[in-house]
Amino acid sequence: MNTIAREVWDWIKTFAVVVIIVFIIRTFFFANYMVHGESMMPTIENGERLIINKIGYEFSKPDRFDLVVFHANEESDYIKRVIGLPGDRIRYEDDTLYVNGEAVKEEYLAPYRSEAERGPFTSDFTLEEVTGRETVPEGHIFVLGDNRRNSMDSRRIGFVDMDEVVGEANLRYWPVDEFRVMG
Repeated sequence: MNTIAREVWDWIKTFAVVVIIVFIIRTFFFANYMVHGESMMPTIENGERLIINKIGYEFSKPDRFDLVVFHANEESDYIKRVIGLPGDRIRYEDDTLYVNGEAVKEEYLAPYRSEAERGPFTSDFTLEEVTGRETVPEGHIFVLGDNRRNSMDSRRIGFVDMDEVVGEANLRYWPVDEFRVMG
């Protein structure tokens, strides 16, 4: 084999290894996600691009207030905030979240509540009213969008099966001026 052929073969092998590594990383560790819609505004805006960490959700359960991407149906993935974990009793009353009877602060909503026009930012509800169950079932989570007045979330679609969770949104990389680690 002459020198040019050997060099071409080395480049082909290098390219093949890179493709395999990228495939493994995208399949098992991280994924890109483009936000569609306004349900997470203003925390996350329509058209922003995120990196989704798949690693933790293969082996563990989410934490309350994680931003997760999940398969909502065969055509769409949604991004929402985890509010209820298995066994939790959830209710909203007077714009306050109660988990298992205890008021829970949602610091991430504070700036948006003050800007909300008349009426509550999050309407009153109980878990039983919106899902027919008193507690979040095992293997499921209850999620809400941060834009509580305009979000297709567990109040409408029900509980999210943990098997449908793709991963947690960890990084916003587009637009560049909005680059930040999320969490």
